[in-house]
Amino acid sequence: MTAYSVETKQSPEEAIKTAVAYFGEGGLGLKAEEQGPCCTYFEGGGGFVRITASGGEKQTTVDLETREWDYHVKQFVHKIG
Repeated sequence: MTAYSVETKQSPEEAIKTAVAYFGEGGLGLKAEEQGPCCTYFEGGGGFVRITASGGEKQTTVDLETREWDYHVKQFVHKIG
């Protein structure tokens, strides 16, 4: 398992919506096993991606844990960072 963290100007809710669009059915096609306003968890391809977003009005910290999806997580981090 590998962990990543990124700061974004998106709200926690926006960051999760962006993650769902990127990793979910409309994007990479991972299956959303859990989803809430501040977190989501995807499985597929023998691995997983767990995303948690927290923060205030001006900046959100997005923490990501993954197995087998490192390349795509890095691309996502670059996209929202």
